[in-house]
Amino acid sequence: MGHSRRHTRAHLTPEGERHGTLEKYCAPGVSDTPSYSQTIKVTGALAILFLAGQVPYAPDGTVNDIGDLMAQARQVFGAVKALVEHAGGTLDNVLKITTYVTDVRRRLDFRVVRDEFFGQRGPASIMVEVSSLSHPDYLIEVEAIAVL
Repeated sequence: MGHSRRHTRAHLTPEGERHGTLEKYCAPGVSDTPSYSQTIKVTGALAILFLAGQVPYAPDGTVNDIGDLMAQARQVFGAVKALVEHAGGTLDNVLKITTYVTDVRRRLDFRVVRDEFFGQRGPASIMVEVSSLSHPDYLIEVEAIAVL
């Protein structure tokens, strides 16, 4: 249901020493958009994942669960989980999430779903209410940072 697109580039210091590797990729089952990287993995002493904002779209680009914040949140966290696991980690490796919602009054519903994935002591997080996201049917978008 998708493939793993990988682009890897080693970074060099001015002296030509290898300083780390940057790998951009997408996990199977997650929409592989051509306009940005779903995940960027930086390796060296540690691996750091910078996950793009995950929204409730199907691999074909259509919007899932229109009007249902909890279902959209489950799909979004499912994508975060898939991307982190594809890099060899678990949700325990997620250190920070940034959540954008179109209605902050639904934060307690969101919290129920977040706790399903991360437990009550989840990663560092912030929630921001926005007037809209990149599609009018998106109710939530979550970006994450993980260290492996």
